[in-house]
Amino acid sequence: MNVSDTVHYVFLAAAACFVIGLHLMNHPRTARRGNTLSAGAMTVAIAATVWLVADEGTISRTGWFVLASGGLVGAALGLYAAREVRMTAMPQLVSLFNAVGGGAAALIAVNDLLRIENAGARVSLPGALDIVIGAVTFSGSLVAAGKLQGLVSGAPVVFPGARSLNVLLPVSSVAGSVWLVLAPDSRTALYGLVAVALLFGVTLVLPIGGADMPVVIALLNAFTGSAVAMAGFVLNETALIVAGMLVSSSGGILTKLMADAMNRSIAGIMVGGFGTGDSAPAAAGSGAPARVRPVSADDVAVQLAYASKVVFVPGYGLAAAQAQHELGDLAKLLTDHGIDVSYAVHPVAGRMPGHMNVLLAEANVPYTQLKEMDEINPEFPQADVALVIGANDVTNPIARRPGNAISGMPILDVDKARSVVVIKRSMGHGYAGVDNELYTDPKTGMFFTDAKKGLSELKAAVTEFVG
Repeated sequence: MNVSDTVHYVFLAAAACFVIGLHLMNHPRTARRGNTLSAGAMTVAIAATVWLVADEGTISRTGWFVLASGGLVGAALGLYAAREVRMTAMPQLVSLFNAVGGGAAALIAVNDLLRIENAGARVSLPGALDIVIGAVTFSGSLVAAGKLQGLVSGAPVVFPGARSLNVLLPVSSVAGSVWLVLAPDSRTALYGLVAVALLFGVTLVLPIGGADMPVVIALLNAFTGSAVAMAGFVLNETALIVAGMLVSSSGGILTKLMADAMNRSIAGIMVGGFGTGDSAPAAAGSGAPARVRPVSADDVAVQLAYASKVVFVPGYGLAAAQAQHELGDLAKLLTDHGIDVSYAVHPVAGRMPGHMNVLLAEANVPYTQLKEMDEINPEFPQADVALVIGANDVTNPIARRPGNAISGMPILDVDKARSVVVIKRSMGHGYAGVDNELYTDPKTGMFFTDAKKGLSELKAAVTEFVG
C-alpha cells in the first residue's frame, strides 16, 4: 500500500474520531474527552497531510517555509487564545474562529479555480457554493464579533435601502454562481462573486440585534461547516466533507434549538433581530424606583442559611464579573450545610450556546447540580430562595404576555419561588431592551453590587450563620 492510500485511510479514521468526539460532547462529563479525541484526530490528519505532501514532492523550499511559518503562527495564536481570552470574550472568539474557517474554505475554492484550466463543473459548482458560503461566513462573523465586542452597535443597524439590498445580494450570488459554473475560467465572475458574497455577509448580520446573537453564532458555525464540506468536494477529500457536514448539521440543529428557546423563527431573526445591547450601568442602587426593595448581604445570608432548597440562576452578569468561582464556593458552603442546591441554566443564558455550562464547569460545579430549563422550572415553587446573578431577559415575567419584544420566549420561572434575590449592579435592562418586572415583585430583593464582590460578601456572611 502506497503513501497516498495510507493517508486516505488515516483521514477516514480521523473523520470517524470526529463523529465519536462530537457524540462525547453531548454530556458535560464526557465533553473534555470528546474535545481531546477530536483535537488528537485533527493533529494526526495534519501530520498525515504533511507526510503526503513530502512524499509527492510538490512543494518547494519556499513553500515549506511558508507552510511551517503559517502553522507556527496559527498554533501560537490558538494557544494564546486558549490561555488568555476570558470566558466573557469567548463568543467573540468563536465568531472569529467561524470567520477563519469560512474564509479559509473560500480561499481553497478561489485557489483551485485560479490555477486549474478548464476546471469544469466538478470544481466550479462546489467551488461557487464554497465561495458564497465561506465569504458570507467570513464577513458576517467579523461583524458579529464586532457587535459582541462593542466595536459595532449591538442594536439593529438599518440604513435606507437595506432591505432591498438584502434581497438583491442573494439573487446576485445565485446569478454569479451560475455564471461561474458556466464560465469557470472567467476572472470577472470569480472576483464578482467573492465581492457580492462578502458584502452580503455584512448586510446580513448588521440588522440583527444583540439579543439574537446566540442564534447568529450557531448559524454562522453551521455556515462554516457547509463551506468546509464544499471545500472537501473541491479537493475531492472525503474526510473534509465528513468533518464539514458534522459541523454544519450540528450547528443547524443548535440554531433551531436556540431559536426555539427564544420563541423566534430563524427567518425572523435573519430579516432583522431585536435588542439594543446592554444598557449603560448606573451607580449601584442609584435612581432605583421606589417600589424596588434593596437588601444587604446580611439580609440575603439569613435567607440562604435557613433555606432548605436554593436555586442559583446565572446570567451574563456572572460571566462579565468572572464570579463563577465565588458562586461555586458559596454553593459548596450551602451544600455542606445540608441545603439542596441547584443551578437553573437557560439555553440562551450568556452570549452563546453552552456559555453558562462551560463557565460553571470551569468552577468545578458538580454536573448533577446543573439543570436545564424544562427540568428546573417545576422545582421553583419548592425553592425557598432563587438567587439570580446577572440574568435579565431569561427571567422576565412579561414574556408570558403578548405585545412586547420577548413575548412567548420560554423563561425560567424564577418568580414562582418563595423568595427571590437579584444580584445586579443597576436597574439597567438586558439585550432585549425591556424592563424586568421581576425586580419590582414584592418578594424580590435587589442586592445592588458587582457579582464577584457580592458573592464574596454573601459567602462570608453565610459562614457567620452556619459556622
